[in-house]
Amino acid sequence: MDMEKGSVSIDAQNIMPVIKRWLYSDKDIFLREVVSNGCDAITKYRMLHPGTEESMSVHVTVDKENKTIAISDTGIGMTADEVRRYINQVAFSSAAEFMKNFDGDKDKGDIIGHFGLGFYSVFMVSESVEIDTLSYQEGAEAVHWESADGMDFTMAPGSRAGHGTTITLHISDEEKDFLEMYRVREVLNRYCGYMSAPIYLEDANAKPIEREETIEGETNEDGTPKTRKVAELPKPSLINETQPLWLRKPSECKEEDYKDFYHKMFGYEEPLFWIHLNVDYPFDLKGILYFPKLKNDFGTHEGQVKLFSGQVFVADNVKEVIPEFLMLLKGVIDCPDLPLNVSRSFLQNDGTVKKISAHITKKVADKLTGMFNTERETYQGYWDDIAPFVKYGCMKDQKFYEKVKDVLLLKTVKDEYLTLSEYQTRNGDKAEKKVYYTNDPKRQAASVELYTQRGMDVAVLDHLIDSNFLSFMEYSGGSEVQFARVDADVSGLTEESEEGKELDGDSLQAMFRKALGKDDLAVKLEALASAELTAMVTEDEQSRRFKEMSRMYGQSFPMPDRFELVLNRRSQTVQALAARDPEDEITQLMCQQVYDLARMAAQPLEAEEITAFLNRSQKLLGMLM
Repeated sequence: MDMEKGSVSIDAQNIMPVIKRWLYSDKDIFLREVVSNGCDAITKYRMLHPGTEESMSVHVTVDKENKTIAISDTGIGMTADEVRRYINQVAFSSAAEFMKNFDGDKDKGDIIGHFGLGFYSVFMVSESVEIDTLSYQEGAEAVHWESADGMDFTMAPGSRAGHGTTITLHISDEEKDFLEMYRVREVLNRYCGYMSAPIYLEDANAKPIEREETIEGETNEDGTPKTRKVAELPKPSLINETQPLWLRKPSECKEEDYKDFYHKMFGYEEPLFWIHLNVDYPFDLKGILYFPKLKNDFGTHEGQVKLFSGQVFVADNVKEVIPEFLMLLKGVIDCPDLPLNVSRSFLQNDGTVKKISAHITKKVADKLTGMFNTERETYQGYWDDIAPFVKYGCMKDQKFYEKVKDVLLLKTVKDEYLTLSEYQTRNGDKAEKKVYYTNDPKRQAASVELYTQRGMDVAVLDHLIDSNFLSFMEYSGGSEVQFARVDADVSGLTEESEEGKELDGDSLQAMFRKALGKDDLAVKLEALASAELTAMVTEDEQSRRFKEMSRMYGQSFPMPDRFELVLNRRSQTVQALAARDPEDEITQLMCQQVYDLARMAAQPLEAEEITAFLNRSQKLLGMLM
């Protein structure tokens, strides 16, 4: 073969500057592209030589002194005609051509590249690039190709002796950080840690390491073995694991395998449980999704679901492939059918991507419902940790909600776990299609006790997401129930009683309005279940939720507090107050004290209010002495 000169054949003018600037968002992607090409070449060779015992690998050699990075594989190699076809014609994918012509099935190997543009990413960081390649075909000649800009090239006979390809990058001064071993190792670990062929990293400038070895058959005068110093270059380090856990069958994986993989990928916290995805039809999808413990401030929590395409890392948290609510999880999704570099608009409109996303949602829902049906105690043990995630998923994805709505649990103040249906069955007669709950069991203990004394269940809904979730259940979930906090009203707490029936509600309302200086305060008399309780302050559920959500999102609507003071006519204190002179100072102090005590059972008093309460308490004590 004589030396050739020419220009790379392209369909659009000035495509190389576009490739260098816009094709990839991160320059370090060039290593992924070239190394994955090397793995492709090895996969092709194995497909053509089934059962081969050749040791095949990709070597990445960094030579800082000479400012080069060499990526060498022992794969299929290229003939001169193939170099002309696959390198000199941009965007003609050799992988696609190979698979079109290969008469085999998909189980014989996966080919990563789908574009023909991946190789040209090397010009983002290189002053010039060389290719030395030799095809596996009998009688093939080695080829040397060289280009300074990806546009003009020279091609001549090469000197490579074994089949495969070596790509040597002459790194530009602007990108010299890629000549640091730690930087290259970081990129390889990130993108190539699970590629299908062994990948080794080597430092061409590494200094020999001295060690002592025993000289066989020779001893010192004292009888000890004689040794000598030997200098050896460090061995290349293996970067990747070629058979990652997610490609194995679930039946072949043990619990410790899943936990070890999680620790390796995400740290040392323990996952709650996991889902192993293993789908071959109608699309190829493998992966493992882990449920981590979610903290109460999960709104700032972001999981990490790593997207791979044929064992090649693509990106973290690609919401077009992975449903948004699953971003709270951690794990790996591997979709070989997805190209490595595509626009988000492509993903948003691709039918396969939508099917994959829907399937992942279904598998998560199936895991939760299956666990509830067959391992309910285990499921209940996880509920406190996974509840925020499940509720968030319900609000974000209606189909997910439809699948899991029957396994949503309510944790009660007695640490029991009930489905909505079970709650209604146990409390239906008394609750009247309401679910009573507390978002602060300790502070609202007095109100909670009124319900539990009557044999009613009180749910604990104290997560940040619960306020939104309750509204979702009432208006979008089709549950036909309303949620009411234990201090929202007293409709479930009253009973028939003769005690205090003679009391005048209007007079008591006037007495409290005068004592508190609140002319619009609503006061009513009820026979509450507990005679020991003097009074309750209630607030309309929807008004309170609206105010709380406004504060949560930093909005300030001028909404005044609309409390209602419920006086227990069975209480001896209320009966005694009703008989007192409204103008008397002690009467007014007692009214103020009753009101503040009722409010404190629901929420903290403001600073000036608590000061007034303490001063008033001291004054009343003094009057009683």
